[in-house]
Amino acid sequence: MTATMIKEFRLPDLGEGLTESEILSWKVAVGDTVTLNQVIAEVETAKAVVELPSPFAGVVAALHEQPGSVVEVGKPIVSFEVDDAGASNGGNANGGGNSTAVEAKAAAPQPETPQPETPQPETAEAGADVTPAKREPNLVGYGAVVEDTGRPVRRARGLVQAAATTVQAKPKPDDVPAERPRSTPPVRKLARDLGIDLQLVSGTGPGGLITREDVQNFAGEAEAASAVPAQPAATGDRETRTPIKGVRKFTASAVVQSAFTAPHVTEFLTIDVTATMELLARLKASKAFEGYKLTPLTIAAKAVLVALRNNPTLNSRWDEARQEIIQFNYVNLGIAAATPRGLTVPNIKDAERLNLRELATALSELTDTARAGKTSPSDLSGGTISITNIGVFGIDAGTPILNPGEAAIVALGAVRKAPWVVDDEIAVRQVMSLSLSFDHRLVDGEQGSRFLADLGAILADPAMVVTMV
Repeated sequence: MTATMIKEFRLPDLGEGLTESEILSWKVAVGDTVTLNQVIAEVETAKAVVELPSPFAGVVAALHEQPGSVVEVGKPIVSFEVDDAGASNGGNANGGGNSTAVEAKAAAPQPETPQPETPQPETAEAGADVTPAKREPNLVGYGAVVEDTGRPVRRARGLVQAAATTVQAKPKPDDVPAERPRSTPPVRKLARDLGIDLQLVSGTGPGGLITREDVQNFAGEAEAASAVPAQPAATGDRETRTPIKGVRKFTASAVVQSAFTAPHVTEFLTIDVTATMELLARLKASKAFEGYKLTPLTIAAKAVLVALRNNPTLNSRWDEARQEIIQFNYVNLGIAAATPRGLTVPNIKDAERLNLRELATALSELTDTARAGKTSPSDLSGGTISITNIGVFGIDAGTPILNPGEAAIVALGAVRKAPWVVDDEIAVRQVMSLSLSFDHRLVDGEQGSRFLADLGAILADPAMVVTMV
């Protein structure tokens, strides 16, 4: 007989003081056996999609929330059935202080028909003398060692506020496994998506395994049994309503706060970028940049970093609470990215330290991660100045809204062939418009204009960089 207990995993604070998250999908089902740090769910905060690793090794006893549910931090989302000894070790391994694990002792089973007993919880005293067990890999964020699985995923960080709580203890015979329909994780997910209870499905696979075809056939039979004559569409069905949540909710709140807190000023400059486009073509053909993704954004980002050296006021922040202006001696360069879940502005940390190849790599990784919805909360915070590339949508200019807490944002327009005066003659050149919005509390008109002029000078003649470094 093996004594077991139920451990609850509460939704942790996934960073930046976020108060809630939406359960996007479960990667496990009730009855699944999970290992420590196995990804069990995908949740969306107001800033990013995050994978949650399991804090325990055991069997999933209950899923307390359904996909699509918005859950407050601290609410239980999943319970695990774990061995009594293993659960105790897990509680010690996580670093202790921030976990509210409550120990419970299982009642000794009787020879005949054991009766359940009410567990008597004991709260571990702080600083108790406990012989440390062998250090094992544990939940990411709890400070224990994490094995490298080779899988490039973003996992939840800063989970020290997660609460794992023991609910009850009960004896379980070793020779009586938990009974559940035999199927694979993809089939279980399909069944959940279709709202089908696998207990009702007969498996035709080896040993009674429930296959995808079994689920689909069951769904078809259920649909046919409940079919009703088609009804004409209601004439009032002319609207689609979508709940405001997740990234869209956060973006809306951020832009409203920015627009009505920071006094925006926007300036425009149209420049001949033929020299920059020619440089870009040469770099792409160069062996030194073979395998690197180079775009006008790459050159413009480098130009912004150079222009900031002579115009540092645009790399600053207004601290209303302390009535201070914070000027940064580093640049966390934000790049506005359109994703299926809405607009996000992840940033490249210490971008001023990167050479052009490193910057190209960072930009490529940043945009790919953002579009996949895998940007971590830490990559979405701490930006100091941003770029939005509206030119990819064929737009020439705009009035971008500042990312909250930043002093400036640059919008890059589309590169177009246009007539241009060169040496008093009309020539066809490649032309781009730059838009600069800045916080007038931090940046005077002169400072903003000088920065925009420097940026334009670099993009019009990349050789100008040598005069600014």
